[in-house]
Amino acid sequence: MRKKDVLEFSLRAEENLFYLIADLRNGNYTHGQYIRFIVCDPKRREIAKAPVRDRVLHHALCRVLTPLFEPSFVFDSYSSRKEKGIHKAGKRLDKFAQKLAHNHTKTIWILQVDMRKFFDSVDHEILFSLLRKKIKNEKVLSLLEIIIQSYEKSKGKGIPLGNLTSQLFSNVYLDLLDNFVKRELQAKYYLRYADDIIILSRDKNFLEDCLSKVANFIEEKLKLDLHPKKISLKRWKQGIDFLGYVHFPTHSVLRTKTKRRMIGRMAEKNIELKNKKISDKSYQQSLQSYFGVLKHCRGRKIKTRLESIGD
Repeated sequence: MRKKDVLEFSLRAEENLFYLIADLRNGNYTHGQYIRFIVCDPKRREIAKAPVRDRVLHHALCRVLTPLFEPSFVFDSYSSRKEKGIHKAGKRLDKFAQKLAHNHTKTIWILQVDMRKFFDSVDHEILFSLLRKKIKNEKVLSLLEIIIQSYEKSKGKGIPLGNLTSQLFSNVYLDLLDNFVKRELQAKYYLRYADDIIILSRDKNFLEDCLSKVANFIEEKLKLDLHPKKISLKRWKQGIDFLGYVHFPTHSVLRTKTKRRMIGRMAEKNIELKNKKISDKSYQQSLQSYFGVLKHCRGRKIKTRLESIGD
């Protein structure tokens, strides 16, 4: 079901679009105010939602600009890109590890790092300079500057999680890091999903060196910091917690917190179903979506548990 603001915009869609086009042509476009709210998925995050008028422009810009940047992105960047995503990233991690393990005869070390408050820390000046390297149209650059400056978490920093443009901006921003790791550090087995980064090697010392150099690079070039509590360097056989799944040499399992959240949510939905607050169709849709998640790991027991909730 479409949201109220989308319906209101749609009722006068032609008129609203003509006004937007006129403002763009006349150079009178200004970005609207964000509506901010908190979601827990399960991490607590602040979402900044732009007005529908601005979201229409965001979509139009991304449709034009994504093909411009996409060819230059490294292959193993998986967030917010067509034919990529969480499950492709997980499979790539397994493929890398299996290849390095040489039929489980070699010890594989995996370095995993995450940025501290990445979206809140993106530097506006650096981001705009990176966009300018590819984009030569001054009118487009002017629009992008308006969008970037429409949101600040602190002075000159931050991009909103709610904007479609932020997905493209994040890949443009971290592409600098991708190329540094691949070309300068010569890390062959590297992948990134948003600001979650993994490097694999048989050489633990090499990964320790990578960690130091990555930390220095992002601080100097991107004005970012690694999250000190999200730096991990361990053997593959210990299990690698990546994008909701824990990866082992022989299989993957769902993260324990995710299992508990699934069971809790389905238990709540079962109560809603019994109280007729939701339909059986809605309940089954939620159940099937969880089954879809479980297809990508060893999840027979949790599937049986979910099925038993409605009995």
